[in-house]
Amino acid sequence: MAVSKIITAENPLLRHKSKKVTRFGDSLHRLINDLYDTLENAEGLGLAAPQIGILERVFVIILPTEYDDKGKVIAPQERYTLINPQFIRMRGEAEMIEGCLSVPGYQGKVKRAVEVTIKGQDLHGKPVRYRAEGLLAHVLQHEYDHLDGMLYLDRLESPDNLWAVQPQEAEEAETQGRAI
Repeated sequence: MAVSKIITAENPLLRHKSKKVTRFGDSLHRLINDLYDTLENAEGLGLAAPQIGILERVFVIILPTEYDDKGKVIAPQERYTLINPQFIRMRGEAEMIEGCLSVPGYQGKVKRAVEVTIKGQDLHGKPVRYRAEGLLAHVLQHEYDHLDGMLYLDRLESPDNLWAVQPQEAEEAETQGRAI
């Protein structure tokens, strides 16, 4: 398990635009494995390469497993790997509570598109395309912003839309399906 350190908002690397990936080999596979290991360790929903100090257009997402009211798994964990992503369609807008592993201890209200279509490449360089709505659409947009040197803090419409949270509050928000 290769868990990397997640850099935080004060690190200037998070404000740089990432470079397009042109080589799909062992080093990219290691990066993606490190991203997944780090994300699982941090118990987040998504992680972009810039968050571990690598300025490449790569991010990963792990959506949680869904359970029925008796605790039985009804939908397994979903994993998404996107390299060189580009949005090709965005529709609607909704405000959602958002957090970030690079901005620990805070949450904020951010407006994002409710439906998106995104294309990119998988870890072998093959084209992929996803249509998403709800939580997945929200997380895709959040992680994409990291590739362009943006944080969700940049999308706050007002300073009043940001607040500090205690660890227990963050855990409760996560169980309610909010992007943390």
